[in-house]
Amino acid sequence: MFEKSIPDLSIDFVLKLFGTLDGNIENIENAFSVSVISREGVIRISGDTASDVNMAASCIEQLEKVSKMSESIDENTINYVITIVREEKENELDAIYNDCICLTNKGKPIKAKTVGQQKYVDAINQNTIVFGVGPAGTGKTFLAVAMAVNALKKKQVSKIVLTRPAVEAGEKLGFLPGDLQSKIDPYLRPLYDALGEMLGNESFKNCGEKGIIEIVPLAYMRGRTLDDAFIILDEAQNTTPEQMKMFLTRLGNNSKAIITGDITQVDLPYLRKSGLVDALEILDDIKGICIFKFTHKDVVRHPLVQKIILAYEKRNRENSQRNENERPRRETFKRRIKE
Repeated sequence: MFEKSIPDLSIDFVLKLFGTLDGNIENIENAFSVSVISREGVIRISGDTASDVNMAASCIEQLEKVSKMSESIDENTINYVITIVREEKENELDAIYNDCICLTNKGKPIKAKTVGQQKYVDAINQNTIVFGVGPAGTGKTFLAVAMAVNALKKKQVSKIVLTRPAVEAGEKLGFLPGDLQSKIDPYLRPLYDALGEMLGNESFKNCGEKGIIEIVPLAYMRGRTLDDAFIILDEAQNTTPEQMKMFLTRLGNNSKAIITGDITQVDLPYLRKSGLVDALEILDDIKGICIFKFTHKDVVRHPLVQKIILAYEKRNRENSQRNENERPRRETFKRRIKE
């Protein structure tokens, strides 16, 4: 039996670490096959192997750093730190502990929560055009909006322009009542929510009235040149190649463009190629353009979202392998028909 102690821990952190009904600490115990107990601010870890005990201790030490940022310790955070410790990449976590992108309207700091998210933020800082591609819940749009608000507050740009294609997710809604703004609002609601959280509804409304923030459908971007602007194209997987080219060529002087999307959730008509997929193939080697790909590890929504994404990825791999295995059989069948 191997043991290790971590002394001088605050009561507040210990309470966060153990969680409701010790649910948090049970995740760590199960992950590393150890037992963890707390006595007067000292955490004692015991297990059958030294490596398991050391990894559990490292996990707790990393979570203490998270706690010092005034962040809550939830199941997502614990699972992510466990993964990083197992991969022996704890040094990469230091990058996400200090940097604050901006503050929300209520004063809450917005920070990257995973190493992948931090690299995405760094890519936005270092490039003129960034493609943020990955599954749902990885913070692609939210972080892009946070970076845009930060650039606006620092007067690095004079306006924010947010757009997305007006494509329904697998169902036809028919004709919507109201004026133009009422018709497009349902498609742009996620962008409204993000900006409202960061600026406050009143400030957001004022910026919209002054033209400092524009939220428009992609179809209304044609013919414009956007100078001194931070431009975000959301749900880019639902653009056509023609729309994507049109959007990318709107970029003016002292402007930055962020394109976000998930190529596994294309809602275009059958056999219509996604403009995002097309752009990723064409623009891969151009200096000043960065293509950043998130993984399931960067999901910061409910822990089940990560499991759902993994399940779909597994099914897609199995289908691809099955199709690959059946291809010779289909080719043989076609030849016999011709003969």
